[in-house]
Amino acid sequence: MNVYDSARMADVLAPLGYASADSPEGADMVILNTCHIREKAAEKVFSELGRLKRHQAAKALTGGRMILAVAGCVAQAEGEEILRRAPFVDIVLGPQTYHRLPEMVAQAARAGGAVLDTEFPVEPKFDFLPDARAEGSSAFLSVQEGCDKFCTFCVVPYTRGAEYSRPGSAVLAEARTLAAQGVRELTLLGQNVNGWHGDEGWGLGRLIRAVAEVDGVERIRYTTSHPRDMDDDLIAAHAEVPQLMPFLHLPVQSGSDRILSAMNRGHDRAAYLRLVERLKRAQPDLALASDFITGFPGETDADFTDTLALVREVGFVQTYSFKYSPRPGTPAALMPNQVPEDVKDARLAELQSLLLDQTTAFNHACVGREMRVLLDRPGRHAGQLVGRSPYMQPVHVKAAAHLLGTVAALRIVSVHPNSLEAVPLETTLP
Repeated sequence: MNVYDSARMADVLAPLGYASADSPEGADMVILNTCHIREKAAEKVFSELGRLKRHQAAKALTGGRMILAVAGCVAQAEGEEILRRAPFVDIVLGPQTYHRLPEMVAQAARAGGAVLDTEFPVEPKFDFLPDARAEGSSAFLSVQEGCDKFCTFCVVPYTRGAEYSRPGSAVLAEARTLAAQGVRELTLLGQNVNGWHGDEGWGLGRLIRAVAEVDGVERIRYTTSHPRDMDDDLIAAHAEVPQLMPFLHLPVQSGSDRILSAMNRGHDRAAYLRLVERLKRAQPDLALASDFITGFPGETDADFTDTLALVREVGFVQTYSFKYSPRPGTPAALMPNQVPEDVKDARLAELQSLLLDQTTAFNHACVGREMRVLLDRPGRHAGQLVGRSPYMQPVHVKAAAHLLGTVAALRIVSVHPNSLEAVPLETTLP
């Protein structure tokens, strides 16, 4: 989502004459786009601001000015504190207000003081954004923002606000714009993307079907989903829409019913496993990714064992796992029985070892398989192209330059630590 937001901020600044710079050194404006999910996020922002302050001062010595802005969820949560601790910052804006960035820039230039805009505006920001500009053959498309689930560990409902779904007509218009610019793969984005519901009465499954009908769109993904919002039509789309990739990020966080309840996830272990079974019945080739938290308040050895057992039962090809860190303002931060850091560390190490084994086994099982891979960028070596498999694995291949930006038929021949190696097929896959 932050990648998408950053690109859209660049879009709204383009009419003012701004274009992307390769580095902050000598830039006229630097926007630090931030996330508040992880521990010590605010302190990392202040550390980065200290580095940027030196670039800002160097620009001033040449008679120029560097506008320094902090955007995103840390800005939303810590706006006034940022201006207090870093008075050299010109603009602080939340994730719902970047469509107003041009007027903030003008205001900062006129007044010479800091601009703070972290209100949740009545008007949807998407109504005021220019047409999206594509950079390559793959693009993000934001369809939903915010979250109403209020998991006890999560700050998203407080920094991104309530759930908002863009109208289906607006999403399809942006999809057509991107496809006309050569985009072949669209990833539909949302903090709770499968909670999307359009003004037309559609759910995400119907939207995926409509996006699949856009000329030029060959691959569709969506992230991040919540188990509570996987409805029948969306599950059926995995069986019925060939453009929908057989890869799903479906966070579970824990395998313990007691911890899932304390997290306010709204589902239990059995419900998650039933959902996985239904999805794999609809799409037998489906591979799953997930999120895990170790050391949530009150987590016992037995609870952690339940998580390991769920991982072994499901099998995941890609995961994001973290030890629990209290987020200020969330209910879990005030819960008793906080788990000691050394216990969190040990559990995380054991979990990550198991998850790595599963990812490695899946990658090795891909050797010999034929896959259609979107080759979206040049590789490090001459004559090499790099892309993503249907399962999000990086794939590199020696292939003709004209294949860049296309979905090519490849055979996987070997596994590297962080990627797969492939060769072109002589015939096109069906």
